[in-house]
Formats: sequence, C-alpha cells, structure tokens
Amino acid sequence: MKTLVGSDHSVQISGLQKQFTRPHSGEVTRVIDDVSFSVPQNSFFTLLGPSGCGKTTTLRCLAGLETADSGEIWMNGQAVFSAAAGRDVSPDVRPIAMVPQSYGIWPHMKVFDNAAFPLQYGRKTYPRAERERRVRTMLEQVGLSEYADRWSTQLSGGQQQRLALARALLCEPEVLLLDEPLSNLDAKLRSQLRAELRSFQQKFGVTTIYVTHDQGEALAMSDTIVVMNRGRVEQIGSPSEIYDSPATRFVADFVGSANLIPGVLDRPAGSGDRVVDAKTTVGVVRCERFTTPPTPTAAGQEMFVCIRPENIRIIPEDRETHGPNRFPGRIVTTEYLGDRQEMVVTVGDVSLRAHADAHLRAHPGDDVTVVLDPAWTVALWS
Repeated sequence: MKTLVGSDHSVQISGLQKQFTRPHSGEVTRVIDDVSFSVPQNSFFTLLGPSGCGKTTTLRCLAGLETADSGEIWMNGQAVFSAAAGRDVSPDVRPIAMVPQSYGIWPHMKVFDNAAFPLQYGRKTYPRAERERRVRTMLEQVGLSEYADRWSTQLSGGQQQRLALARALLCEPEVLLLDEPLSNLDAKLRSQLRAELRSFQQKFGVTTIYVTHDQGEALAMSDTIVVMNRGRVEQIGSPSEIYDSPATRFVADFVGSANLIPGVLDRPAGSGDRVVDAKTTVGVVRCERFTTPPTPTAAGQEMFVCIRPENIRIIPEDRETHGPNRFPGRIVTTEYLGDRQEMVVTVGDVSLRAHADAHLRAHPGDDVTVVLDPAWTVALWS
C-alpha cells in the first residue's frame, strides 16, 4: 500500500472531483470540484455548507461509499483512494466508522445487540465474554447501560443517536464520520447532544469529520471548519477565523449575520498593508481585516465591506465622537430582546442591522451616529 511519510494528519484529500449524470437528460453535474484539505489527528473537523453543496458526497467518498472521478484520499499515511493509480480500498477495510443521518439502528434488535454487532461481525471480532464486557462498558459511557435489554424502537431520538455513536466507537475507528446526526432532533435536544458529542470526541480522542448545514453546530463544536459551496471549498479555518475574518461574501453571509456594503478600493492595496480603505455610498470605510488582496490591485477595484451587527455601535446624536468609520444614521426599527436591542439603521441609502445596549434610549426616527469598528470590519474581494 502506498504510504505518505511524515504526516501529522489523520486524513488528507487532494484534488477530489466527483460528477453525476442524470439518467434521462444526460445532464452532468459536478458535485465535488477540486476539493483539498487535511484533517489533523484527534481533531473535530466539520464540513459546513447549504444543502447540495457536496459535503455529504465528500463524506461518502471518504467512507468508500462513492467513488470519486479524480483525486486522492489518504488516511493515517495510507492511500485509500487514488484515481490515477486505480486504487479504491473497500469501505470495510478503511479505518473508519460512520454514523448516517438516519442512525442506522436495527429495529429488530435490542440495544445491546445493536451495539455488539461490529464486535461479532465486523473487521475485528471478539469472544462472547469480551464482547459483553466492551459493550457494557461503552453503553455505560454513553449513558445507556440501563437500556441494554430494551428494543431499540423504545429509545428516544437522542438515545438512538447515542446508541449509533456507541456502536461506531466500538469499531475502534481511526476516523469517525458523522453525517448530520443531530438534524432530526428538536432544537433543545440538539443543543444538549452537540455538547455531548464534542465531549465524547475529546474523551475517546478519535479524529472526527462532521457534516452539517447548521452554522451554530459548526461554530460550537469544531476545531476546524471547511465551508463548502457548489462543490468547492470557500474557506478553511478555525471557528473564530471563519466568523471574524470571512474570506468571501458567501462565507460572511452564510455563517452568522453580516452586513455587506458594496464599494470600490480607495487606493491600491499591497501584501504588506494592514489597513484597506473602501469608498462606499456611506463614505470611506476603513477595514483592518482582509485576506491577501488579488494581484494587481488598483484604485476603483470593486469589493465589499463586511461588518457583523455586534460590531456596530449606536451613539445618540448629541454625543461627541471622533475616529474612523463614524457616520450619521437614522433608526428605522428596534427590537428589545432582554440582553440587547436589535436595530435596523439607515446610513445614506444603506440599511444596516446592529446590536445595541439593552438600556440605550433610542426609538425609530431618532438620528444617531453609527460606528463600524475598524478592527472588526472586513474587506472582501469576492
């Protein structure tokens, strides 16, 4: 087997492409388009994107359930797929376990037997006494020991999710693949179980690749996030990098809430610049966050300014203010949410969403000063 030497990553994907052809029309759709990324060992790695962006197909290629048209997949230094070399290791040989969106719990089996299945029929089997010991221990760790003798259909959605996770972990995988495992649960249970999932991942130290369309899940659980759109990778980074320094308009708009203001570059930007000024209809906006600008840049180049609502300050008009990114505005709407007010303010012909102090005395129609914090204002080139 081809070996990758000196890697500290559990999974590496390079140049992965996959297309489907519609059977009747013959129309070809590329669902994975030159996807590459590396997953550090023992990390929680999330593929995030809207429905149809290619994240589940990417996961299925990792599992060996789909065959990519080109590219390579490595797991713990071993090539499990290479289109050029004609190599495609079967799913049962790959060092993975997968929890599908439906959990895959067998209704005709009891909880214990569901969990024990891979130890009896999987790639590594154990004698009956050892199987029982391992299963009882795992069920206790996921909080299901008292349900071992119940039919799986008697479990709640959250309990079925734990059972599916227990069965996957009993396979002792080097890589755990999770395909939207919380999407069928109500909001309160999702919040509880995402914390449990992250805790289990840290406890067992297994490299985990998680697929979701839920931005909150991705931000709360992940060490690293890959944002996908239309089969391509838009950005790879930590949750804070993705949220605070989005690389594209899609990332800014898809992850969290963002105000996007069209503008043009005020002056050419170089790789060593720490500040970018953008001419917009609200005025010149200073941006202290941006990716490396395209080369070459020129004054007048089209761009966008991104600012999150929580990074906008609303100041009563009668208070004196100084500094960059301060513009006259008018409040359009206010919503009191207990810990804050959410407002829509107009600055020139642009409407902005802003979070304000819960106790700020402000009403629709009031003239105010709107401050876009330069330290959190992002210049976007695409």
